Amino acid sequence: MNRDEIKGKAEALKGQAKQAIAHATDDPKLHDEGAADEAAGKAQEAFGRAKRKVGEAIEDVGKTIKK
Repeated sequence: MNRDEIKGKAEALKGQAKQAIAHATDDPKLHDEGAADEAAGKAQEAFGRAKRKVGEAIEDVGKTIKK
């Protein structure tokens, strides 16, 4: 897991927490903000996952070439 994945998970959790608080306090603005944070977090996490997969693929190619 890389930094982008970790930061993305944290952002998504922050968004979920905001949505839960907004639901409890009946605050639609906070809910929308939480939904946006969650979506941004999931996007960042997906970017980090893709970045890691590319790095792993490059490492595999390097190992194959060395053989």
